[in-house]
Amino acid sequence: MIEVRNLVKHYGDVKAVEDVSFSVKTGEILGFLGPNGAGKTTTLKVITGYLSPTSGNVFVDDYNVKDDSMEIRQMIGYLPEMNPLYHDMQVYDFLDFVGRARGIDRQNFRSRLNEVIELCGLKGVVHKNINELSKGYCQRVGLAQAIIHDPKILILDEPTTGLDPNQIVEIRGLIRNLGKEKTVIISSHILQEMQATADRMIIINKGKIVANGTVDELMSDFRGRTRLILELKNVTEESVKKVQSFQDNIILAEYNEKDGIASVVLEYPNEIDPREEIFKHAVKNKWSILEMSRHKTSLEEVFRNLTIEGGQDAK
Repeated sequence: MIEVRNLVKHYGDVKAVEDVSFSVKTGEILGFLGPNGAGKTTTLKVITGYLSPTSGNVFVDDYNVKDDSMEIRQMIGYLPEMNPLYHDMQVYDFLDFVGRARGIDRQNFRSRLNEVIELCGLKGVVHKNINELSKGYCQRVGLAQAIIHDPKILILDEPTTGLDPNQIVEIRGLIRNLGKEKTVIISSHILQEMQATADRMIIINKGKIVANGTVDELMSDFRGRTRLILELKNVTEESVKKVQSFQDNIILAEYNEKDGIASVVLEYPNEIDPREEIFKHAVKNKWSILEMSRHKTSLEEVFRNLTIEGGQDAK
């Protein structure tokens, strides 16, 4: 559905996007992650045809953004970071105006408008002025204008910025519902939202892609190890070290003892699970296990390590 090939975009001497390549399938929700200034918004603006690339190509359904930008724009619904609404208009009138601007067939438009109002949960506010709405409802109106023409592709730039937790959950559910039939790209720097919404994630930093995969793939590629956290009594560091003999790749990463309680961290590959052997070893050596919990590498750790140098080259 979308294929980006060796995309480069410069603003004068500023290198906003450098040799970016990726593809998005129909029915996939792609999370586009990166710190502020990483090049996320610039990439999305090139895909939508709003900006021309310095070099490289973007294809949408075999249309080239350089030559067929009008055809591509008809297939895309776009919600930019700064939601462009006419606040002095009523919700219904605004969506009717967008539909007319999109050139939607008036014979079928009324039923489509009612369908979008229902889908976006706007029935209760449809005759209110937009300036009377909460931030959450304004985002709903923004999504409604993005899908009014029933596009194949939906591109959302920071769609949950400024929303409270309840509003975020509502918008997340709406995006997941839309993603069943459409190709969706969501740009954000909020990791928890992407983890809960996206099927796959791309992390971009300083204009370059530094990771591409599912959450499990990103964490596995980055570290691929699990940390087992234990609190033990009646142990010595030497006896704990013997646990490493169960498997060659179990590592005693930390050992701290205070007031007779040892805090222990063991590391081992994700594909093994030595907890049963460790428990048997504890019983044999008369350890008291106060705590045993697994901690896999978090998405926050992956993101931080991949973008630790930051980057403010361009938006």
